[in-house]
Amino acid sequence: MRYRTRVTGPAAALIGTAAVVAGGSTAQAAPAGGTTDGAGTAAAPAPETLGDPVFPALGNDGYRVTSYHLDLSYDATTTLVDATATLEIRTTQCLSRLSLDALGLDITSVSVDGRTAVFEQVDEKLRITPARPLADRARATVRVRYTADPRRSLPHTAWVPTPDGFAVCPQPDSAHTVFPCNDHPSDKAGLTVRITVPAGLKGVASGALVCTENLAGDRTAYTYRSRSPIATELVQITVGDYVVKDRQGPHGLPLRDVVPAARAEALEPALALTPGLVEWLEQRLGAYPFETYGLLPCNSDDPAAFDFTGLETQTLTLYKPNFLLQAEPKIGSHMMHELVHSYFGNSVSPATWADLWLNEGHADFYGLLYRYERGWPDSLGLTTFEARMKDTYARGDQWRRSSGPVAAPNAANLFDSQRYLGGVLVLYALRQLIGEDAFHAVERAFLARFRNSSASTEDYIAVACQASGQDVSGFLRDWLYGTTTPRMPGHPDWTVTPVPPSLTAPHNKSGARWHENSATL
Repeated sequence: MRYRTRVTGPAAALIGTAAVVAGGSTAQAAPAGGTTDGAGTAAAPAPETLGDPVFPALGNDGYRVTSYHLDLSYDATTTLVDATATLEIRTTQCLSRLSLDALGLDITSVSVDGRTAVFEQVDEKLRITPARPLADRARATVRVRYTADPRRSLPHTAWVPTPDGFAVCPQPDSAHTVFPCNDHPSDKAGLTVRITVPAGLKGVASGALVCTENLAGDRTAYTYRSRSPIATELVQITVGDYVVKDRQGPHGLPLRDVVPAARAEALEPALALTPGLVEWLEQRLGAYPFETYGLLPCNSDDPAAFDFTGLETQTLTLYKPNFLLQAEPKIGSHMMHELVHSYFGNSVSPATWADLWLNEGHADFYGLLYRYERGWPDSLGLTTFEARMKDTYARGDQWRRSSGPVAAPNAANLFDSQRYLGGVLVLYALRQLIGEDAFHAVERAFLARFRNSSASTEDYIAVACQASGQDVSGFLRDWLYGTTTPRMPGHPDWTVTPVPPSLTAPHNKSGARWHENSATL
């Protein structure tokens, strides 16, 4: 979860153009002809977009990624990362050229199915022309060798440099500053990460540790594999002077926290809360969906290191460490918020970034329930869910004017409170309409149907109708897309504060912070 918006357009200048053959630096011309595949089917460049309504430049529709194999080596002296990204893809059409999202990566070579490929870097795309066109529905292996500088200044970046290494925060559109990819949550894939580090440091990534290698030069390689497919925006890769603390969660769930060695003791009270959080949430949403869970308090106190408090990278939530040093009533609700993302956002990812309310609305919904059950006052001093929803309801028309409808964001207001508390208000209204039992049935049915895949707002509406046995499609569309706030079921006395004439229409200014965003903070 982020707490500040930003617009991320294409890089202002050409990042680089290169064409390299194996074993040398001689430029290679594009193959002559190459307009058909081996069967004579016409080949064409793949569309360099997946058509996202918020970030239309992301992705490529000519293929889907089956798996990513990332091999990274960190040099503590230069602080550079030498890497190889191997992508297994399946084409969706006959291709003469494809592209990966990539920004700020110094590409040295590209191959497709073992053959050297011509490539060029233009804006935030790595365009690849294979030696032979790829047939429709063909499987192919794309290998990219490159170097990355975690401290490089870029229009936007996922890298979080630390005194002893780095972490990454890819959400929403910056995974491609760490590795070339089809950078969109609708194209989830398998993930294996091998990280080589010098003595005294540990490398950790999303998923479970499957191999440790002791290498020459007093270096160690750690390999992690994700059991479930992962969206690029959820990948975590970190290097630092860490202690990995293991504990057991409900039903034997392995929990692992990756903690700066110097802070391990001070952070233990917060880390010890996780088993209870998981148990509470499993009672409401079912079994935790992944092989492990844990926290990564990033080893940086720089307030500008990243612009959020917690980020739900899959199986390993990234945090600002000082946040976790507070007492439980100050952090427990937000820790629940981030854990909920394992279900809404990670297990079920948004089909487009316009569907973000499904992630953030659900995370705040259960985070607030957890807070109020314990009698912890929120940031407004309120102690009941109903009181907070009444306050949010009064703001409804103002937020729809300033941030657009709940399910219709733009890049600048994507992480406004409308996606968080506005999303909570939609879920609360649905529960008021259909009743608590039917609401829980909707939630579980949605998670079961779209587990390990992506889902849209329309998918949620369809499941809500089916699981509740009621046609709630018009009701939900009014709440999600309407320009005015509908009446709240069960609360005819609730009123909406009129919109002042001075309030502007949905804003498009980069960096604006209009609301307090998550109510769990």
